[in-house]
Amino acid sequence: MKRLWLLGLLIWGCELGFSQIITIRDQDTGQPLELATLSCNEPAAFAITNASGQADVSEFRGAKLIEIRLMGYQTETRSYFELEQSQFRIALSSTNISLDQVVVSATRWNQSKRDIPSKIISIIPRDVTLQNPQTAADMLGTSGEVFIQKSQQGGGSPIIRGFATNRLLYTVDGVRMNTAIFRSGNLQNVISLDPFAVEQAEVFFGPGSIIYGSDAIGGVMSFQTITPQFSLTEHPSVGGKVVARYASANKEQTGHFDVNVGGKKWAFVSSFSSNDFGDLRMGAYGPDDYLRPFYVQRQDGTDVVVANDDPRIQRPTGYSQVNMMQKIRFKPSENWDFQYGLHYSATSDFSRYDRLIRTRSNGLPRSAEWRYGPQIWMMNALQVTHSAKNVVYDQLTIRLAQQAFEESRFDRDFNNPIRFNRYEKVNAWSANIDFLKTAGDRQTLFYGLEAVTNDVVSSGTDEDITTGGKVDGPSRYPQATWSSYAAYLNYQLKLSDKTMLQAGARYNLFNLYADFNNNLEFYPFPFSTARIHNGALTGSLGIVFNPSEKWTLSANAATGFRAPNVDDVGKVFDSEPGSVVIPNPDLKAEYAYNAEVGMARIFGKSVKIDLTGYYTILDNAMVRRDFALDGKDSIIYDGNLSGVQAVQNAAVAYVYGVQAGLEVKLPGGFGFSTQFNYQKGVEELDNGETSPSRHAAPWFGTTRLTYKASKLNLQVYATYSGQVTYENLSEEARGAAYLYAADPNGNPYAPSWYTLNVKALYQITDNLSASVGLENLTDQRYRPYSSGVTASGRNFILSMRTSL
Repeated sequence: MKRLWLLGLLIWGCELGFSQIITIRDQDTGQPLELATLSCNEPAAFAITNASGQADVSEFRGAKLIEIRLMGYQTETRSYFELEQSQFRIALSSTNISLDQVVVSATRWNQSKRDIPSKIISIIPRDVTLQNPQTAADMLGTSGEVFIQKSQQGGGSPIIRGFATNRLLYTVDGVRMNTAIFRSGNLQNVISLDPFAVEQAEVFFGPGSIIYGSDAIGGVMSFQTITPQFSLTEHPSVGGKVVARYASANKEQTGHFDVNVGGKKWAFVSSFSSNDFGDLRMGAYGPDDYLRPFYVQRQDGTDVVVANDDPRIQRPTGYSQVNMMQKIRFKPSENWDFQYGLHYSATSDFSRYDRLIRTRSNGLPRSAEWRYGPQIWMMNALQVTHSAKNVVYDQLTIRLAQQAFEESRFDRDFNNPIRFNRYEKVNAWSANIDFLKTAGDRQTLFYGLEAVTNDVVSSGTDEDITTGGKVDGPSRYPQATWSSYAAYLNYQLKLSDKTMLQAGARYNLFNLYADFNNNLEFYPFPFSTARIHNGALTGSLGIVFNPSEKWTLSANAATGFRAPNVDDVGKVFDSEPGSVVIPNPDLKAEYAYNAEVGMARIFGKSVKIDLTGYYTILDNAMVRRDFALDGKDSIIYDGNLSGVQAVQNAAVAYVYGVQAGLEVKLPGGFGFSTQFNYQKGVEELDNGETSPSRHAAPWFGTTRLTYKASKLNLQVYATYSGQVTYENLSEEARGAAYLYAADPNGNPYAPSWYTLNVKALYQITDNLSASVGLENLTDQRYRPYSSGVTASGRNFILSMRTSL
């Protein structure tokens, strides 16, 4: 017995010597807090709590200043000795009134938000659990600071500061998601991401080209997926969650599970989600222009217009989707960390609803069918992180990734037997190496290298649906390769305890080779290949001044760029009835020049305001303009005589705006917050006149009244958007009148709208919670600006979640 006692004492002593576990809980509810961060500079250490609110803080031994942060909670500062005195138990008090937060999107490294001169917001799982967004696009929209456009239910194209589509950048676990066929038309690639598998999402506003390169003009959306967690004891740990959800507006049926298995050095996480969405029902009160009085069916070999028995149901808009993720993590020592991730997403076919509501002058539908084939995305990613104090770096991260994208589209005119089938595949490879190096207490250097290559394979067939016969048809793109190679440097200097200066630069080489031989039999191009080899230099300079813990002032000037991609250079498509866009091999990069100032201040302990103003100039902008092909201004395209257009460097655009926020902590667990966004955009036309920018959304925002008790989280909130009159619609939008309501003069316009909503999350037991919501209480019929599908009417949501 004595020997056993001594052996147990020895094992306990070894554990004490090599690991120390901290537990962080909510001060009011006692619930463990996941994703709380602990960081210190001396020694350099960082840790994140797991689902049990625990983290290993062995690396922090001897630290005099450890900062403990979690969004929505008051930041705490402790020494390691103080943690020992508290028996490594910490309780955080809930508050929305804080200026401090850890973010990663600014430099790809963990940083305090107060050290960054650009505006960044975070979306965390706790908020996602309450809001229950159906897609990653909806998740971004819950922030109240990102406007979401939808052409169909299976979509969601973010608009940020007057920019959208391929002037915004997406990253997943630090890997660039944008491909060489990201288009200027509305995109739906963001729905490939699973909200259930996102650990934290951040939106970096303004140009981010220093770190992320091409396309990062209006902003960067950074998604960090679930990180495998190690066991904090000698025994393997198992955790995870199971979720089931139903929504009434589209009869959503969603199921999800994820499970984490962790050892001391190995950890695994598996995630799976299945979504089934039916046709979307719009609201009862609003413009009749949005109703769906008919749809098309194929009956006895003929296209037939069928009366819709319920014009509020948008047929066809339903689709389904599956998402899977598998991650493996290996940490052989404190200095090395290896992570491999496999991501897979696939949708069913889904209709391009905005194309199906177009009619010809005789009142008949223009299209009998217009749908996207399955949108498939797969990514293999390896991340290696090393910590070492040497002359080159303190920390190093290598990211190697391979992504495969598959897209297709099928369209056929009403009572035309020929269906046009177009298929695209993109294989993308990327390699990033990022370094962090500190010099004393006041200087930090972030620098790195990046290489990206995209191979585009495109094909087309024309199919006679009456006979089943197929012949080769023109492809949407040439066979092409797009590549980018870059080096960047970002420098931070702490001028004083209150002032931080940041400066950065990046040089980017980009190459494009396109082979048009697959389309020469269909279009008389005066060239068979196109090559682009060029470079782009971008920079930034910013300053942050923190007069106190309750006040932050910032100013930043930055440039961004977008290199021409395969979609810009080589696409053939119908931009609108009677027009066709053809390739232009003479494109150059477009540049954005942005200046912004920001202020955030806390008054007392209960009021916080933040305000950011910005002005952006887009020069050498790539826009569609009238063009000539072999001296002709019109060609036959898909059997129709169509005017020729091409993407050209032919315009200057200006966008300016204000982002404002107010948060108030009220007595008794109540709170109030509001976010408001105003943006104005102007772009140059072909004739030298100006037009409102197509992607400058009207003013919009969200206002919330919240209540939090020990087991209940309740929100009553409103979302709203201003109108866009006919005079303020862009020239392009005026040509798509079918997307909009008609004003008293019969001209298209986008009406203002609002919704009232209630959401509640109740913790039934430690492992079981229920979430209910009622969206659009007053059953408004509205269509967000530039969208083709009308938003859902009154929508009841029920979600059940259990933790493993």
